[in-house]
Amino acid sequence: MRFSNFLYMEADVINMSKKLLVVDDEQSISTLLQYNLQQAGYTVVTAADGEEGYNKALEEAPDLIVLDLMLPKMDGIEVCKKLRQQKVMTPILMLTAKDDEFDKVLGLELGADDYMTKPFSPREVVARVKAILRRVQVTNQDSLEDDEEGERITIAGLKILPEHYEAYFNDERLELTPKEFELLLYLSKHKGRVLTRDQLLSAVWNYDFAGDTRIVDVHISHLREKIEKNTRKPLYIKTIRGLGYKLEEPKLNE
Repeated sequence: MRFSNFLYMEADVINMSKKLLVVDDEQSISTLLQYNLQQAGYTVVTAADGEEGYNKALEEAPDLIVLDLMLPKMDGIEVCKKLRQQKVMTPILMLTAKDDEFDKVLGLELGADDYMTKPFSPREVVARVKAILRRVQVTNQDSLEDDEEGERITIAGLKILPEHYEAYFNDERLELTPKEFELLLYLSKHKGRVLTRDQLLSAVWNYDFAGDTRIVDVHISHLREKIEKNTRKPLYIKTIRGLGYKLEEPKLNE
């Protein structure tokens, strides 16, 4: 793919302050991504293997990580897992050359925010990166506005503090990825309302996944593991068969 085939829009001014980490052992792909992301206005740091990528994620504190799945020394799954274990909740866009659904779901289960399958177009990568960062920015902006109003969302043992980008369950802080927090916040702000998977994709991920709603199911599963005593009989996040999900106040007799 030639660089000249990629048409650029004027870089967003806000991108100039955003640092991205690209972790890929294929030099041609790493260079291609670095070039296109820099043209979009981002500062880009690269790493050629999982071990270097993990260390740079800790040292450079990037705003987003583009992480290949198949890497030498430490694969992308392990990098993602170790970062989340270290409470590094930086958004992660995982790249995979495999069609195996297991790899995609496993990456999401370990804390990746999104995935793309190779081959991909640089335009789509830039669009995905912008969508993820835009969503984080909008959520943070909402948090600043909420802070002025002193908003707190409390649903039984669940407490969400939008202004601090934090959530607690039974007074214990929940370790949530950015996307998990955004999903929980959106569900809580629409408490009692049935939300389809497509609605959640549009609202939380901010772009079209071409009908692939499994990413919603995986993140719902993550949230249930953190706030439900029995994930098979959830009290907070209910599945509405054939429609989607609904977050509601648990009933005392349940």
